[in-house]
Amino acid sequence: MGADHTRPAPSTPPGVRRILVATVVPLFVLTVIAALVLWPRDTPERDKGGDVPRYHGTVTRVVTEPCPPTPEAPEGSPGTADGPCGTVTVKVEQGPDAGQQVETPVPSGPGAPTVAVGDEVVLVELTDPADPTASSYNIAEHQRGEPLIWLVALFAAAIVAFGRLRGLAALAGLAASFAILLTFVVPGISGGGSPLLIAITGSALIMFVVLYLTHGITAQTSVAVLGTLGSLVLTGVLGSLATGAAHLTGFGSEEATTLSMYQRDVDLHGLLLAGIIIGSLGVLDDVTVTQAATITELAHANPGLSRMQLYRAATRVGRAHIASTVNTIVLAYAGASLPLLLLLTADSRPVGQILTSEFLAQEIVRSAVATLGLIAAVPLTTGLAALVTTAGRAPDAEPARGADPTPKPRPAVDRDAALEALSAGRHGEKSTPAPARWPDPGRSTDTAW
Repeated sequence: MGADHTRPAPSTPPGVRRILVATVVPLFVLTVIAALVLWPRDTPERDKGGDVPRYHGTVTRVVTEPCPPTPEAPEGSPGTADGPCGTVTVKVEQGPDAGQQVETPVPSGPGAPTVAVGDEVVLVELTDPADPTASSYNIAEHQRGEPLIWLVALFAAAIVAFGRLRGLAALAGLAASFAILLTFVVPGISGGGSPLLIAITGSALIMFVVLYLTHGITAQTSVAVLGTLGSLVLTGVLGSLATGAAHLTGFGSEEATTLSMYQRDVDLHGLLLAGIIIGSLGVLDDVTVTQAATITELAHANPGLSRMQLYRAATRVGRAHIASTVNTIVLAYAGASLPLLLLLTADSRPVGQILTSEFLAQEIVRSAVATLGLIAAVPLTTGLAALVTTAGRAPDAEPARGADPTPKPRPAVDRDAALEALSAGRHGEKSTPAPARWPDPGRSTDTAW
């Protein structure tokens, strides 16, 4: 059986609640005002002139054959094109040719999908510029909608089955995060807004919505909110200093270079900072919520712990959490950049030049800044939680330094002696109270007496 986490947390004194409300509410209002000011209004329309029509279809037949010789092949070489070669018959399910069978070449080349009969694929329609009425189809990729829907359904069912109402709240928070990213952060940056300001505002908005929706409107959640917000600001400042000192331009990846060709107004340096801040948020709220909950549980389990004892005990938990989370951050970035790391093994330049090149330097800066913000979140949140938890105590409730805060057991009262005394009192006899004694190991005691 696991621990019971449904019990109510110790009540927060009214004065402390008023201070938290006076701190958190203005920050939330400021975040909402900033979001309204920065909200994208003139988002440029996407150029659809180069879009190729895409339709769904089902493979009904696959015929492979030897590849024909290539005219430009050098003498003595096999002289055949890279395979596989052949034709694929697909039943079109959408578009002007819906319901018809069309033939397409077998997909070939790097990253080409391997198709078989029964596969659901995506077709692209190609038009001959010389004859717009003539068109042909090619297979672009497999349809992935159905397996993704089942995976998301399994993901949601597992969260609800384990977390119950808290799991539902977590799913609602996840939906809110995506909504803010897709309606505010991404369009705002695409519209030419400041990526750094939009990222900080969007991250703060996500933090307020997700934390209070998932963990409830409590003093513990407010402490986690303040710790997360302070760590986010510190992460933004450290990111600005680090990217400036390293002279990073934001052009360290192929995606950034491609984006600069399509949207010249995007500030790629600011986009790099925005990615650092948004990427740090997911780990920061985990650490801050854990630290605030640790302080609350320690104070609930042993009300005699002093403020410093609470801080030290929770900090030890935070150190263990940070030790594992730092490795998580580095491995997450390494996993996302695994093709880049493999490319480095084929690079003939010296290791020093590879490490200081921009495409790798920005990953180092990203990991280091996120880790520094994460480390700062532990003492900041733990200190705030310890102050809030012990704020309503009387001065004499703090045990002396070095004293054992564990409550001493009370001696049990002999039930038989108490019954005799009670009986004597009913008959008007004068009785002497029975002395308290420690319970006999061989007998059962009832603490209610």
